[in-house]
Amino acid sequence: MDLLPVETPRIAKKHGFRSLKLVSVDLDEPLGDQPYGTDWGRLDNGLSYYVRRNSKPRMRAALALVVKVGSVLEEDDELGVAHIVEHLAFSATRKYTNHDIVKFLESIGAEFGACQNALTSADETIYELFVPVDKPELLSQAISILAEFSTEIRVSEEDLKKERGAVLEEYRGNRNATGRMQDAHWFLLMEGSKYAERLPIGTEKVIRTVSSETVKGFYQKWYSLQHMAVVAVGDFPDTKGVIELIKDHFGHKVDSLIHPSLPIFTVPSHQEPRFSYFVEREAGGSAVMISYKMPVDELKTVKDYRDLLAESMFMHALNQRFFKLSRQKDPPYFSCSAAADVLVHPLKAYVMTSSCKERGTAEALESMLTEVARVRLHGFSDREISIVRALLMSEIESAYLEREQTQSTSLRDELIQHFLRNEPVIGIEYEAQLHKTLIPHISASEVAKFAEKLKVSSSCVIKAIEPQASARVDDLKTVVSKLISLEDAGSITPWAEEQIPEEIVSMIPDPGYIVEQFECANVGATEMILSNGMRVCYKSTDFLDDQVLFTGFSYGGLSEIPEEDFYSCSMAATIAGEIGVYGYRPSVLMDMLAGKRAEVGVKIGAYMRTFAGDCSPTDLETALQLVYQLFTTNVTPGEEDIKIVMQMAKEAVRAQERDPYTAFANRVRELNYGNSYFFRPIKMNDLRRVDPLRACEYFNSCFKDPSTFTVVIVGSINPSIAVPLIMQYLGGITMPSEPIPKYNRDDLKGLPFTFPTRTIREVVRSPMVEEQCSVQVCFPVELKNGNMVEEIHYVGFLSKLLEMKLLQVLRFKHGQIYSAGVSVFLGGNRPSRTGDIRGDISINFSCDPEISSKLVDVALDEIQRLQDEGPSEQDIASILEIEQRSHENGLQENYYWQDKILRSYQSRVYSGDLGTSFQYQDEGRSKVRESLTPSTGKAALQRILPFPCKRQYTVVILLPQKFRFKMLELLFGCARPNHLPDAKVCVYIYPCFLPCIHPWRADGNFKPEQWACMLF
Repeated sequence: MDLLPVETPRIAKKHGFRSLKLVSVDLDEPLGDQPYGTDWGRLDNGLSYYVRRNSKPRMRAALALVVKVGSVLEEDDELGVAHIVEHLAFSATRKYTNHDIVKFLESIGAEFGACQNALTSADETIYELFVPVDKPELLSQAISILAEFSTEIRVSEEDLKKERGAVLEEYRGNRNATGRMQDAHWFLLMEGSKYAERLPIGTEKVIRTVSSETVKGFYQKWYSLQHMAVVAVGDFPDTKGVIELIKDHFGHKVDSLIHPSLPIFTVPSHQEPRFSYFVEREAGGSAVMISYKMPVDELKTVKDYRDLLAESMFMHALNQRFFKLSRQKDPPYFSCSAAADVLVHPLKAYVMTSSCKERGTAEALESMLTEVARVRLHGFSDREISIVRALLMSEIESAYLEREQTQSTSLRDELIQHFLRNEPVIGIEYEAQLHKTLIPHISASEVAKFAEKLKVSSSCVIKAIEPQASARVDDLKTVVSKLISLEDAGSITPWAEEQIPEEIVSMIPDPGYIVEQFECANVGATEMILSNGMRVCYKSTDFLDDQVLFTGFSYGGLSEIPEEDFYSCSMAATIAGEIGVYGYRPSVLMDMLAGKRAEVGVKIGAYMRTFAGDCSPTDLETALQLVYQLFTTNVTPGEEDIKIVMQMAKEAVRAQERDPYTAFANRVRELNYGNSYFFRPIKMNDLRRVDPLRACEYFNSCFKDPSTFTVVIVGSINPSIAVPLIMQYLGGITMPSEPIPKYNRDDLKGLPFTFPTRTIREVVRSPMVEEQCSVQVCFPVELKNGNMVEEIHYVGFLSKLLEMKLLQVLRFKHGQIYSAGVSVFLGGNRPSRTGDIRGDISINFSCDPEISSKLVDVALDEIQRLQDEGPSEQDIASILEIEQRSHENGLQENYYWQDKILRSYQSRVYSGDLGTSFQYQDEGRSKVRESLTPSTGKAALQRILPFPCKRQYTVVILLPQKFRFKMLELLFGCARPNHLPDAKVCVYIYPCFLPCIHPWRADGNFKPEQWACMLF
C-alpha cells in the first residue's frame, strides 16, 4: 500500500520532495564533522564559535553562550552553585550592575524570559539571547553581553543576597508532586553515580547558606574559554563580520587560572531491575514508568544514521499500538507512550510512561511489558511498518519543503548539540536524501529488533506512582516474573489488526458554488460567500511552504445553555472527541491519516463554537474532508464509550481534588465570579449529573449549520487548487434538515457573575506535603463603549507594563520571587457591537509563605505609584519596543495573520466589510502607540483599573496547613522519603483532610530537561 502523499503541481514546481534524487551511500561513510552551512572555528584562547546566516525571522539573531559546566561538577558544599552562577550572570557583571543587562535588552525589544534566558542542567549551562539586528550596534552589544557572562560575572555577598530569594522560590516551586516524583526517579536511575546527588536546583541548605567565595571559586575554576562556544544564527549581511565581532569581544580574553580538565562521570549498568512504588498524595493520578538505560549511541556514519531511523520507526510503531490499546474496551491505561531520551552526557534511555486508573498500576505495567514482549515474539506487521514509513517521510518532507524558512532558534539549537555532543549537522537536503534512500529498505524485522533493548535485564528501572497505597513492590515484581514466563513459553498471541477504511469520505459531496466574492486589498485576502451560506476568507502567504492554517467559528456557545444542562454540554467536546467526531474512532482515524499532515480540533466556548486545523498544502483536501465529516457525522455514544469516557473524567476530577492548589483556585473563582456555575469546577457529584447522550446531542447541533460559520484559511495556498476543494467539501455541506438555533452576537447572554464591589483579602489553607504559596491579586475591568479598540490595545500595553514593573520590584529589587504573571480576561459580557466589556486583570506570583502578605502590599504600592506618578519614559520606550519587535516577528507568521483576520471578523465594528474592520484594528494599534506616553499611560492606569487601585480588588493567598502536618511528623516520626537501596515502598503520612483541584501538570514523558533549572 502506498501511503505517501500524492504530489501536486505546486509541490513539483517547488522542486518538491518527490523529485529529490536518491543518493548512493556507503554505510561506513562518515557524516562529517563540519556543520552544514556554518562558519565554525576556534579562537587562540580556546573559545569555539559557530556562525550561520539565516533569514527567518528577518532582522533577528539567535545567540547563545554554551558552557560545558553543569551541576555534576559541584562538590558537596556547592550543590546548586552552577545554577546560582547562571542567575547572577543577569544580575551583575564587570560592566553591568543591578540587572542593567535585563533593562538594556528590554530597551531593544528583547523581552525578559522570552528573548533572554538561560538554563543549567547536569552537564552544561546555556545562555540564550534573541535580539534584533536591524541596527549595526545591536549585535555587537548582544555579543558583548555574552562575553561578560564568560569571564566577568560579579559575585559579591550583596549580589548573592539579592538573588537567593529568586533561586529559593524556584527551588520551592519544584517541590510539588511533579518535582518530588521526578527527583525520586532521577535518584533511582542514577544510583551509583555522581549524577544521582547532583540535581541542578541543588539543596535548600546550600542555596540559603553558600558564601560568595564558594560561588566565585566554582565560577573561576570551571568557566574556562576552552569549555565554551558562542553560537550566532541570524539575518546577517555576512558571517565574516559576525566572526570579527566575536573576536573583538572574546579574542583578548585569556584564562588567568589553570583550569582542570572536565572529568567524565559514568552511570553503572545493572542486570537486576530496580523497583520503586512511590505513594504521592498530591499526584495527579496513577502512573507507571519503565526506563531502560544504555550508553549514548555514536552518530558518526551513515550506518549510525540508519540505526537512528530504525529506532525512530520502532518508537512510532510501538506508540501506535499503545494508543490503540488505550481506546479499546476496558483499557489498561488512559494513555501510554514510549520515547528515546538522552538523560546525561554518557547515558540515554528508552522510557515508557502510562497514566492509568487508581489501583491500576499492576495492570498497566503488565500491558506495557506484554506489548514489548509481543514485538520480540511476533514483530510488527508490514502494514504497521508501512504506516510508520509514511509518518517519517511526511515529517522529513515538511522539513525539506521549509528548509529555507527554518527558524534561527532551531538552527542555533542544532549547533549547540554539535558543540556539546558532537552531533553532526548535515543539512536538511542531505537528511531528506538519506531518508528517501534508507527508510524504504528498513524491514519490519530490523525495526522489531529494538525490542531486545527493552528487557528487564537491560538496566531496567520500574516505578509505579499511586495517590494512595494499593500495592507493593512485590506486586510489581510478580508482574515482571509472570511476563518473563509467558514470553519464555511463547504464550503471547500476535497483534490483531483492525480493518481500516480506505477513504475518509465514502461518498464525495456535490460541490457548492460561489455566490459572492470580494478582494480585500489591505488584508491581501479573498473573501467568498458559498451557496450554503458559509463565509470563507483565504490569504496566500510564503512564510512556510508546508503550512496551511484554518479556523471556522460561529456565534453561540455555552453561555446559552441553562444551568441544568451546563455540565453535560460543557463536556460535549470531550465526550464526542473520545468517541470520534469525524465518522471514525480515533484509533482507526490515526491509521487512515498515516503519511498525511492534516489535523482538525474542535472547541465549544462561552460565546462561540470553533474548529481549527493545520495541514500541508498537499493534504488540504484531507483536512477539508475532516471538516466535512465533522458537519455530517452524528456522534452517538455506545454503552462502552460512555463507560470509558466517564471513567477518565472521574479520574481527572479525583486528580484535581488531590492537588493543594484546588482550594485556592476554587476560592479565587468563587470570590471573583460569585460562585457562578459557569466558573465552578466540576466535582464528583456534578459528574453524576452529566448525561452523555445530551452532551453528544448538543455537540451535533453545534456543528450542523454551515451558514452560520465564517472560515479563515491562511498559508501556502494555490487558489487554483484550493478553491475547488473549498467548494467541494465546505460548499458541499448541506443545510440541516431540521432547524438549528441561530445566534446573533448582540443577543447572546453574558456570563453570570459579579465582581466584588469592595476590597477582599483572604487566606486559603490547604494540607501540603511541602510548603507552597501562591498569590493572586485581581482587579475588575470594565471598558465603556466608545473607543473600544484603542482601549483593548491599552489593556495589552498596560498588562505588559505591570508585569515588567512588578518583576523589577519583587524580584530584582527585593529578590523574593521567581516570576510574576499578568493575565487579562475580557469575556464577561456578550460580544455585542454596542455593549461594554467586562472582565478582570489578575497578577500571579509564588513566594515564601512567611512574606506573602508583605509582598502583596509591595505589589499594590507599586501599582498605586504607577497610577499616581505614571511610568517613566524608559518604561514606555521598553514596552513600545517589545511590542513592536513582537509585531514585526508576527508579520512573518501565518498564525499572526490568521489571528488578525479572525479578530477583524469578530470586532464590534465589523458589519460585513472585512477590509474596513481590519483597517480599524490597525489604526487602533497605531493610535495607541503614537499616544502612549508617561502621562497617557498614567491616565490609562487610572481609567482601566480601579483608582486608586487599593479601593477595589481581591487577594487570595494559598498557604500550607503546616502545623497539623508537623503534629503528625512528631507523632509518627515520618520524614521526606528518599529512594532506598533495597527498593522499599516509599510512603508519606498525610493529614486526613479534604484534598484540594488542579490537573496533573506533568506531561507524562521523562525528559532530561525536566531536571534542568531555567532562569526565567
